[in-house]
Amino acid sequence: MRLSLFLLLKISALTTFFLILVAFKPNERIHPEAQASLTPPQQLTHSLVEYDEYNIRKDAYVRSSHSVKKRDTFSDILDQFNVPATTIATLVDIAKPHLDVRKIRAGNKYITYHQSQPDAVPDFFIYEKGPIEYVVFDLRDSLTVETGKKTIRTVTKHISGSIESSLYQTLSDQDANPMVAIELSEIFAWQVDFYRIMKGDNFKVVYEEEYVENQPIGIGKIIAANFTHAGEEYSAFPFELEGNTEFYNDEGNSLRRPFLKAPLRFNRISSRYSLRRFHPVQKRYKAHLGTDYAAPTGTPVRSTADGTVVEAGYTKGNGRYVKVKHNGTYTTGYLHFSKIAKGIKKGVRVKQGDVIGYVGSTGLATGPHLCYRFWKNGKQVDALREKLPDTVESIREEYLSDFLDQVSRLKPVLEGNLANLSNPPKPLIYRPLLEDVYTFQ
Repeated sequence: MRLSLFLLLKISALTTFFLILVAFKPNERIHPEAQASLTPPQQLTHSLVEYDEYNIRKDAYVRSSHSVKKRDTFSDILDQFNVPATTIATLVDIAKPHLDVRKIRAGNKYITYHQSQPDAVPDFFIYEKGPIEYVVFDLRDSLTVETGKKTIRTVTKHISGSIESSLYQTLSDQDANPMVAIELSEIFAWQVDFYRIMKGDNFKVVYEEEYVENQPIGIGKIIAANFTHAGEEYSAFPFELEGNTEFYNDEGNSLRRPFLKAPLRFNRISSRYSLRRFHPVQKRYKAHLGTDYAAPTGTPVRSTADGTVVEAGYTKGNGRYVKVKHNGTYTTGYLHFSKIAKGIKKGVRVKQGDVIGYVGSTGLATGPHLCYRFWKNGKQVDALREKLPDTVESIREEYLSDFLDQVSRLKPVLEGNLANLSNPPKPLIYRPLLEDVYTFQ
């Protein structure tokens, strides 16, 4: 009886084990985080499986990389890999939530994956939309299209320097990302006139730089910054409150002011306010009651302060222009637009930083630039010399202690002691690249 019971239990255990083996089959999506995966032609082994940057197994396919050529279409590209026209039509349709195939860009990379025969239809076709995002076309039995993102690695960096010629050049001499200049100009947009940076001005900044496949792709968070301009020192420390991050000085006062120092993001200045300037179009000396900013056609122009649009139109001299009244004292004007921004018309309220138009050369202008004009009590004045209102907001008392603790931790970091970053900010998924800063219209 005992022997029979033992045999019965043994048979039951073996049966259960067998059923588990039968039930367990390798899944086609074997990689837990894979955006796209595959079924290898051979049985799985116990060896370590490696995946490429698109989460496709390295050992199962022959991979080929290519670039989109000028005038290439999506159909042209797939046709050269013997993909049937009916399959291409289906892929175009199901790709719509992920990619408008009519907008593939010359120079962008695409990759094909074949199991063995390069002349056969590939199992996978991958198109890179940019340095981070890509689209996976699965051309096997069930056609699918998915979007994936490459792994981003974040590195915390510290740089400092004294400016000899330009901020860009100083950064370049240290092999630093030029986007740092843009970020600094945005943080200190209310304190520093980046169009009048002087020799001897200096800066310190701690920031995150993001990498994909060991190539830098952009700037992440600015952790702390310091800028000295014309002998005045300004510091900036981020503080997040209710989901919004703002920059404050080391006493907890906001860096924001009623007026931005300039209506453009950091570029270059061409001529200054002058009561006697040789006009390049009219060929005579006349007062130039404004400050000119050279910039490419289409560069967005920002309102330097909150206000109401009192004029938006066209004149022979101004070209396309917008005039904004900010209060009973100050009014600003923006001239020579290539076009006025959508929705900007007389009576519309705008906020500081709102895009109101785009740099152009309409009216009396020899090339693309913005003429920025500034009125005080109805009289035009030099915006770069005018002492503007200095209303300051501070961190609320209940949060000030936490902020000052953070400042005390970050001050040594600004001096290069990165070990003080016990809890560095988490990496971002995506930040705009340099070409995104000026989105030409």
